[in-house]
Amino acid sequence: MRGPLGPVIGKYPSSSGDVNGGVGNDIIKHNRKCRDVAFLVVFIAFWVAMIVNSSFGFNQGNPLRLSYGLDYKGNVCGDRHADRDLHELELRYWLNPNQVYQTGLKESKFQLSNARSICLLDCPIPSEDSLNWVCDYPEGDIHLSMDDWIDRNYDYFADLTPILRNSSLQLQGPCYPVIFPSVNVYWTCQFIARASNVSLKHWEQMGGVKVIEDIAIDKSIHKSINSRSSVLKRYVADVGKSWPVLLVCGGFLPLFLSVIWLLMIRHFVTGMPWITVVVFNVLIVSVTMFYYLKAGWIGNDAISPIIGEHDPYYHVSARELNHLHAAAVFMTVLMIVSFLSSIAIVRRILMATSVLKVAAKVIGEVHALIIFPVIPYAILAIFYMFWLSAALHLFSSGNVVQNDCGANCCAYDLKMMKLSCNSCCGYNVKYTSHIAASILFHLFGGYWATQFFIASSSTVIAGSVASYYWARGETSTEIPLLPVFSSMKRLARYSLGSIALGSLVVSFVESIRFILESLRRKLKLVNPNHGSWIGKVVYQTSQGCIRCIGYVIKSVNRNAYIMIAITGKNFFKASEIATELIMSNILRIGKVNVIGDVILFLGKLCVSLTSALFAFLMLDTHKYKSAHNKISSPLFPVLVCWGFGYIVATLFFGVVEMSIDTIILSFCQDSDEHQGTAQYAPPLLIETLNDQNEMQRLTQ
Repeated sequence: MRGPLGPVIGKYPSSSGDVNGGVGNDIIKHNRKCRDVAFLVVFIAFWVAMIVNSSFGFNQGNPLRLSYGLDYKGNVCGDRHADRDLHELELRYWLNPNQVYQTGLKESKFQLSNARSICLLDCPIPSEDSLNWVCDYPEGDIHLSMDDWIDRNYDYFADLTPILRNSSLQLQGPCYPVIFPSVNVYWTCQFIARASNVSLKHWEQMGGVKVIEDIAIDKSIHKSINSRSSVLKRYVADVGKSWPVLLVCGGFLPLFLSVIWLLMIRHFVTGMPWITVVVFNVLIVSVTMFYYLKAGWIGNDAISPIIGEHDPYYHVSARELNHLHAAAVFMTVLMIVSFLSSIAIVRRILMATSVLKVAAKVIGEVHALIIFPVIPYAILAIFYMFWLSAALHLFSSGNVVQNDCGANCCAYDLKMMKLSCNSCCGYNVKYTSHIAASILFHLFGGYWATQFFIASSSTVIAGSVASYYWARGETSTEIPLLPVFSSMKRLARYSLGSIALGSLVVSFVESIRFILESLRRKLKLVNPNHGSWIGKVVYQTSQGCIRCIGYVIKSVNRNAYIMIAITGKNFFKASEIATELIMSNILRIGKVNVIGDVILFLGKLCVSLTSALFAFLMLDTHKYKSAHNKISSPLFPVLVCWGFGYIVATLFFGVVEMSIDTIILSFCQDSDEHQGTAQYAPPLLIETLNDQNEMQRLTQ
């Protein structure tokens, strides 16, 4: 059975024999030991593995691959470190239209990645009175610099020998005719399957081979651009391109808003629950409207996959737009549920005000609590900069290898000065299974590290607030001069292993839920029409159970961190003590705690929704709508800003959240040890929790 916590929190004999203990340094200071050391070792080993794993990504990855394609030499378009300086040549253009047509045939095994492609500055268009050409990079007997080649619109056909001209007329290079117009779709020149009559006539008059005009050349390129892997790469690239937005809307803005919210809680606590509920509903409506705008359901500001000027009557479909439609529907449902939930809690807001007053008093007495979250915020900011950079490189890692296509094709090699039929296959980035494992490990590591830093922050706050409570709410010498730093010292010296274990448990449960969801989607793709209702019920039930388990574990962890800060016990023992205290006092504190958590959750959403709203505004500028900085969709950058905003808000709102939970747990223990009458509780807390008539009136 759990014994009294008096010996733990200052009610034990001091060296002078005082049974009440030394009221100075003895508060929450006792004979502690290092706990859960094995898991601290595991966490350190995990960090070493994270560094090694990230080093692999930095060595093998190239974020340019996420946006740009490969040319016929295996270079990444836009890469200044390629065999040639291609930093201005970002667009991938397929030279041979017949090869593109062949890749669009159902029975053909020739893939688009094997068709001959080149990197250009812009997409070529057919001439209105002659025939334009796009030639290979100048080398060998073609004595042109890259700048001269670009200035001549990639055309040196007039300088070719008769043999090379004849080879070009056979669509074997080094020059290829521009017969089909093309448009820049996500840095790829997509053919429009309407051949220029003038160019086609000139081509036929010169004796060129038959060029096939068919819708297949349009569909083949569009299918490649719109593939799931290509869309995912662009989403990841969007995050990298919008790093200034992440810095402002995911870093500085939530920091500013969180500090303002804490200060308002301190000085304007009575009105904050009402302000939070109203602002939350306004923000969720605003963010939903922005999703409607970008999805094209309101106004004319829908995202477009086409970059630069183009025929306004030519439209290209994109998966990104479908995803925004789905996001808009989801936000609509969320908006309706949020509005109804806000109405449901209106009558209980007065109860939230009472419990927030207790936290406001603690913040007013322990001033360092408002400033402390800046420390874990700075650590997490540095970590996320490293983590995001490594993620971009891991997602783009792999080896560029030439395909073994076995195709019967030939192309003139200017360097070898002969027609080559052995190396006409294109290049691809080869991904291996260990790259997928590295990415999953990196994602899990980012989540675990986030949970670890949040848990560490919560434990420090809990230790500081506990010092306040067990000193009878006074700011005299009974509270250490710097309670926050004293709590940090205890955490670093004794309890990091317990924090590592608690954060690992949460990460593990969330990972299992993610894996089960991935398996469900794969099974649905394999067998979409054969799913018994029993199987669906079992799946939905299991998902609900896992969500409930995850919520319970997070709640238990939070209270366990409080008991770790107070008692110095290991993680599982602290969880046991916290659970027993809560269960024995659930009727007394349950409603107060839940409604306080709801208001704090809405406050976090206010900060994160504001981050998302400003991210939409920043991404709506010209910089992110054109040229190489264009993002394919605001979806991922906005979601990342939303997530970062929520994490930052969690760090700062944890001051209020952990203050409430720590005082309530301390109150429960205090009451248990003194026959139902808390001896150390501040008067404001006793008024909030013990006035039965008031509680009944508020909850009716």
